[in-house]
Amino acid sequence: MSLNPQQMKNTRNELQQNFELSGLTKEQVASDLHISLTKLDHLFTLTQSSLNDPWILRNYLIEKVEAVGKTPVPFTALVGDWHQYWFLNSHLIDARKMSAGDN
Repeated sequence: MSLNPQQMKNTRNELQQNFELSGLTKEQVASDLHISLTKLDHLFTLTQSSLNDPWILRNYLIEKVEAVGKTPVPFTALVGDWHQYWFLNSHLIDARKMSAGDN
């Protein structure tokens, strides 16, 4: 699935807003997801090569925002059940297994 430029912009904003609502630091997020800060930055800018990784970050942020009693900012492109998208590996997403490396 390819996102158009407007969807990319919206998704970057939605990730950032949910991150801010979570109250976490980038260091905490990277540690929880077992990734480097470089990889996390690639995820926030959507320059990560894996299609699964942004979904993992999305799900993580939604969970963390809800855990602090707030309502997550809805996603407009990363929507629906990731188990139904043929191009995603739902097993990796469910297990929060990020791709190897920083790209």
